[in-house]
Amino acid sequence: MQDIIDRFISYVTIDTESNPDSETTPSTEKQWDLANKLVEELKTIGMQDVTIDDKAYIMATLPSNVEHEVPVIGFISHFDTSPDFCGANVKPQIIKDYDGKDIVLNAEKNIVLSPSYFKDLLQYKGQTLITTDGTTLLGADDKAGITEIVTAMEFLINNPEIKHGKIRIGFTPDEEIGRGAHHFDVEKFGAQWAYTMDGSQVGELEYENFNAAGAKITFKGKSVHPGYAKGKMINSMLIANDFINELPSGETPEETKGYEGFFHVHHFNGSIEETVVELIIRDHNSKKFEKRKEKIQKIASKINKKFSKQFGEDIVIAEIKDQYYNMKEKVLPVKYIVAIAEKAMKELNIKPIIKPIRGGTDGSQLSYKGLPCPNIFAGGHNFHGKYEYVPVESMQKAVEVIVKIAELTALPHFGLEAPKKEK
Repeated sequence: MQDIIDRFISYVTIDTESNPDSETTPSTEKQWDLANKLVEELKTIGMQDVTIDDKAYIMATLPSNVEHEVPVIGFISHFDTSPDFCGANVKPQIIKDYDGKDIVLNAEKNIVLSPSYFKDLLQYKGQTLITTDGTTLLGADDKAGITEIVTAMEFLINNPEIKHGKIRIGFTPDEEIGRGAHHFDVEKFGAQWAYTMDGSQVGELEYENFNAAGAKITFKGKSVHPGYAKGKMINSMLIANDFINELPSGETPEETKGYEGFFHVHHFNGSIEETVVELIIRDHNSKKFEKRKEKIQKIASKINKKFSKQFGEDIVIAEIKDQYYNMKEKVLPVKYIVAIAEKAMKELNIKPIIKPIRGGTDGSQLSYKGLPCPNIFAGGHNFHGKYEYVPVESMQKAVEVIVKIAELTALPHFGLEAPKKEK
């Protein structure tokens, strides 16, 4: 496992934080540092057709080693890290033979990773964990996925007795800001289907995700001296607050789970004259998703009607943009690609955890671009913050799943039960 540890640490110690305010691709110049390193590493381990384009999208090929025809499959991960928390100067800590007790990430700042709060930790007693030092995120999302793909490809190259078809791999920038698949050339990639290695705990296998939209709501106001404001002042911040209070109660991220959708207010910036509220809208069900967007417009219309005479024009401007859609619609027609991953896990004594993603993934956008793309675990926990960690054994199991999927895909009927012939 030391090779996995060394490779992973060599990736996470390179700062690749993306920036949603940038209009370039990649959104930060520093993402090139890891991208260029990956290109050289892929060449070194023996991958072929290694390319990187002017937007830092990396692709490479592991040629087939069988004579019969096998579908081209792919594995994809992203190398940027979330701007939600600091990704610079990552100092990973290795906890060998974890004893199930509190892990002091940073004694000086009293930052503790505790199983009393993060109960998933207890699953990994006796294993090797890689954690942060409490001052940054770790970057297992998704450098664990990249580690696993590169390690699996190296293993297949060094073990040619394992038979497989042609495999394409792809590494993308800017997934954390929703742009990871925007410039991904599906035709150039040339796979019939692919898997993103971007899930969390061991066994996760996902082919459903949220439909997603972002909303920017601008509230106008009128500033008047507060001593003479009666009937004249319009405080845009208070109107914004009224708007938020009109959203359905109990439908926030912290109060929902499973297939339940939500409205999530994540930015509020205001003054008397103007306030801007930003929120995201999420739902697995497409009809409910549309109703949520309609709800935003209805609240805006209600407030506009209330202030129409006093303000003279719309006082609330709601801008809503769709971000991505539920990949289920594109995966169901080829659901055998999920069954292959499920079989791979079962053959490795990994219990598949098939559940909806309460978020998005490159696979969602790629599925709608013509590349069906379920999501497989990469092993990390507590992404986007100082409590992030990854068990090394989980990364090793992900490597084994990639290898097994490659092996199964080269078998008749992909190792699945042969379809029954019609009588």
